Amino acid sequence: MALHFVWFRGDEYNRAIRVFGPPDFIHIGWDRRARREVLPDDIVIFARGEHDQPFAERNYQDIKE
Repeated sequence: MALHFVWFRGDEYNRAIRVFGPPDFIHIGWDRRARREVLPDDIVIFARGEHDQPFAERNYQDIKE
C-alpha cells in the first residue's frame, strides 16, 4: 500500500504529513499518468477537490523548474 499526495503546493503539505505521514508519491496534478500509478490498495490524498474529480485533459510535467 502506498500513499499518494495530489495538488499539494504549500503549507497544506506539512499539515497532511502530520496527519497521514510522508507520501510515497507526489503528483503535481490529477492526470491519467498519476491514476495509472495508483494501485487498488493505495491511498490518494487530494489537497483540493473531490475524490472523484475528473482527470486533466493533458498530463502534467514531472518536474517544474
